[in-house]
Amino acid sequence: MMVTSSKHCLGPNVYPEVPDGGWGWAVAVAFFLVEICTYGTLKSLGVFLQDLMEEFGESNSRVSWVISICVFIFTFTAPLSTMLSNRFGYRPVVMMGGFLISLGTITSAFTNSINEMYITIGIISGLGYCLTFLPAVTILAQYFSRRRALVTSIASSGESFAIFAFAPAFTALKQHIGWRYCLVILGTFQASVIGCGLLLRPIIIEPEVVKEDSGLDKDSLLLKQLQTVYKLENEQTRTSLSSGVSQDSEDSGVTSLCASNVDLRIAGAETKALMECEVQDKEGPEPSLSTPPTPVKEKDEVELAEAEAGPLKPSSPKLLDFSVLKDGAFIWYSLFGLFATLGFFAPQLYIIELSKSRGVEPSMASYMLSVMAAAEIFGRLSIGLVLNKVCCRKTLVLLGCVVLLCLVLLAFTIVWEFWGLVVCCALYGYFLGTVGSIHIPMLAEEDVVGIQKMASSVGVYVFIQSFAGLAGPPLGGVLVDVTQNYGAAFYSCAVGMGLSAICLALVGPAKSGMCQGQSRNKEKGKSTEEEGKTSQDSDQMDFLEVDLAPEDSPVRQAVDQDASVI
Repeated sequence: MMVTSSKHCLGPNVYPEVPDGGWGWAVAVAFFLVEICTYGTLKSLGVFLQDLMEEFGESNSRVSWVISICVFIFTFTAPLSTMLSNRFGYRPVVMMGGFLISLGTITSAFTNSINEMYITIGIISGLGYCLTFLPAVTILAQYFSRRRALVTSIASSGESFAIFAFAPAFTALKQHIGWRYCLVILGTFQASVIGCGLLLRPIIIEPEVVKEDSGLDKDSLLLKQLQTVYKLENEQTRTSLSSGVSQDSEDSGVTSLCASNVDLRIAGAETKALMECEVQDKEGPEPSLSTPPTPVKEKDEVELAEAEAGPLKPSSPKLLDFSVLKDGAFIWYSLFGLFATLGFFAPQLYIIELSKSRGVEPSMASYMLSVMAAAEIFGRLSIGLVLNKVCCRKTLVLLGCVVLLCLVLLAFTIVWEFWGLVVCCALYGYFLGTVGSIHIPMLAEEDVVGIQKMASSVGVYVFIQSFAGLAGPPLGGVLVDVTQNYGAAFYSCAVGMGLSAICLALVGPAKSGMCQGQSRNKEKGKSTEEEGKTSQDSDQMDFLEVDLAPEDSPVRQAVDQDASVI
């Protein structure tokens, strides 16, 4: 596939169709690193939970508010990220987000209270996560079509690699240099997101316009149009003659032939106009004060090309669009994301302390996160392969993974020995990888809203998730403080995941009902238009019959009687 060269090496890429590769692979690498520095880092902060509790003398619920505020800002400001991306482009927004992430993490190493950490990691880093993640995942979806699910799954596995590496690394490192210097190292590494933003080149889709190469094609087209005109006139003449015979009229089809002569004169004028247009095309356009009308066929081709280009053409997008809230399928899908978020962050935050409370050695407890991360990698890769081959609705595959994830969360509450926790962590990581890697890119599928509305819907979707992200970790912390059992935090996660499965199951019926309603409205409009045309034609035929009927015909006598009465 040929790509149009841009003015400079990092300018926008212009393709005739979605490339399914090309510069998209560089964007995928950038998104991989963005995943490491956003979700990967955020889910690894559970390593410092006990250190923060001891340093500031706070409870589980108070410390967990750091993660909760960060997740809330991350998701609540999603519409702002969408608006800034539409206004200034993806690249500067991501670079600014990378700067804020690094700034918030490094300054949190110098805080003296948990309230200050609410500002540094919670607000500053949370805003940076939002400005970085959403534009990256949106532009990645625009570079791929057929391979979108597979590439997104592979690129999003950066989160899993981060958890797999960060959990044991920072557990060992903080024993030598302390948790504060660990945060400085982590913030310095997160500054690499600024470089990732440079790789996010905009993409423009400009379909190629098919041009006629020779005058022979024009001549054949003109001949076909003339044949169509004469065929139509012959059919009208035969129809008129047969109607005259069936009505036993006295003119024996003369009236119909008169009407047909009028049509033939019109057809002759149309033919003459076509011939003149053909001559002008060959000799060149003549200067005229008026703009010549655009041929219907050419206009349709232009409109079709614009429709195929979709949202990837730079056609002044809306800064913020909440019209997707009128879509019933999107509403149910947003509720699915709202409840599912309850089970996305709390398990990683409490799994280490849960393992310690059930007899696992502290040095081995940190590896529970690594088991989750390793299994999550396989989950992300496998779901991409599955979605590329399934023939059913992709939302049904996602629904099955959500139901199994809910059952695994319930299993955490009843398992008390080391290997049982390892199995639960592996299953949880696997199904979390399947759900976490596709629930946002799934918006681009026609089962939900489609690729044309993804840019405007992703911000609203993540915004709705923010409220569950705010409540999830503190809710688990409150249950732990009340029951003195870390397993209680997993109950709220399981309940939220169960509710999300119910909402996701209703996406398909809502989408089908909406499509059926639109098709019924179209059919109703077409039938109304056809009835109007039929009534108009019948009125014209009645008028012709009265006007051209002989003087001694019953129709003319009836009209004369009505006129005399008036």
